[in-house]
Amino acid sequence: MEKKSKEEAKEEKQDLHKKLKILAAGDIHGDTSLAERLAERAEKEKCDLVILCGDLTMMERSTDNIIGPFKKRNEKVLILPGNHETVATADFLAELYGVKNIHGYSVRYGDVGIFGCGGANIGLFRLEEDEIYGLLKKGFDKIKYLKKKIMATHVHPSDSKMEKFTEIFPGSEGVRKAIEKFNPDILLCSHVHEAEGIEEKIGNTKVINVGKKGKIIEI
Repeated sequence: MEKKSKEEAKEEKQDLHKKLKILAAGDIHGDTSLAERLAERAEKEKCDLVILCGDLTMMERSTDNIIGPFKKRNEKVLILPGNHETVATADFLAELYGVKNIHGYSVRYGDVGIFGCGGANIGLFRLEEDEIYGLLKKGFDKIKYLKKKIMATHVHPSDSKMEKFTEIFPGSEGVRKAIEKFNPDILLCSHVHEAEGIEEKIGNTKVINVGKKGKIIEI
């Protein structure tokens, strides 16, 4: 293996400590014009990464050109399924566009680890709470040694402010347990449209409902 030069080692060290700029959004529901606007924003703001927190489609339909606008601009994209599409549909989109579905998985960018679980605790593609927690633990275990951690889900945690914005969608006990056990720096979620943009703290974790308009986060 070739030895790295001092310059290469220095650049690598700088990359490790450089802030990661993320555009996170959810609940696109097949709206291609919205996907285009989000992709334009990611490009304009020079984001390093885009995270789409589920409900990419409208009940498994309207998958065309949801990821395309981002890839056209060479954006790095992570996705999750929501309660409107199956894991298989998210996997199909990930393979088609060359992006990563982090449902039960994790990725590393410098000293930041990102892990996730899509789906929800209601609906046709319902996940049990212990399954949600288990998938988050599986992803977390791979990046737990890293300095900073972001957890991405579709559903919001139970006993949160976001839960008060809806009588239809209960918060997830599995997500809440994962926050308390893993203490991620940030949780990105969507699901409750009425709670879009709401931020709150649970323990040391900043919880953000990114919504369809999206949020830019730097960590």
